[in-house]
Amino acid sequence: MNKLPKKNIPGTQLDVSVLGLGTVKLGRDKGVKYPESFTIPNDEAAITLLQQAWDLGINLIDTAPAYGNSEQRLGELLPQLPYDWIICSKAGEQFDAATGESHFDFSRDAIIRSVEQSLQRLNREMIDILLIHSDGNDVPIIEQHRALETLNELKQQGLIAVTGISSKTVDGGLLALQQSDIVMVTHNLAYQEEQIVIDTAEQLNKAIFIKKAFASGHLPANSTKDSVIASFEMIFANPAVASVVVGTINPVHLADNVAKAIAAIQNS
Repeated sequence: MNKLPKKNIPGTQLDVSVLGLGTVKLGRDKGVKYPESFTIPNDEAAITLLQQAWDLGINLIDTAPAYGNSEQRLGELLPQLPYDWIICSKAGEQFDAATGESHFDFSRDAIIRSVEQSLQRLNREMIDILLIHSDGNDVPIIEQHRALETLNELKQQGLIAVTGISSKTVDGGLLALQQSDIVMVTHNLAYQEEQIVIDTAEQLNKAIFIKKAFASGHLPANSTKDSVIASFEMIFANPAVASVVVGTINPVHLADNVAKAIAAIQNS
């Protein structure tokens, strides 16, 4: 089977696979919005999944402090698979396992502390990609808290290679494109309201990551073709899209997603 192609993040030396592996299910099973319940895999199953992802051509792993102990586990597991992984993590949202709830803090001190903790957990001296984990108030996060300015400071210090935001609004996405390298947006067959952010990224030669490409398991049925392939075709038609982050711990689903992404690219 063909491996996934890679795309360059403009202005960087990072070439990311067009599918990334989301790892919330490696570290958190409380307060997550999935249609079916799941069990967090043990280390052996997680290693097997990560090896499969690499063999299929995936080199991008997406994590966050809000994903329970995902960062900690990756920091322990990835050295057992010493490949050239590209890691995307986040700052701004923290998860409290005791209460099962998240809390947000976009202050300069909190973001710096969060990045330092992520570096320690991930066992790294630099995080490839660091995004602000928005609570939905994108514009105040950027303008009042100056969260992207803080990330760019850390970039200047060599702690981060690429900065951006996992945004939730059009205004926030557009604003972030002026101050950072990458914006992660929601885009799928059921929701395309952030298309202008994707188009603007292309004009500015910035990168886009896609989240919720399958509408968290609620894609509308397509009468003429597989809805996952149809969604990938729509997404990959946008040149600015560098990668689609898909969270799964199911090896069959992972292989299926990769095959359908390759099919969609070949169809375009």
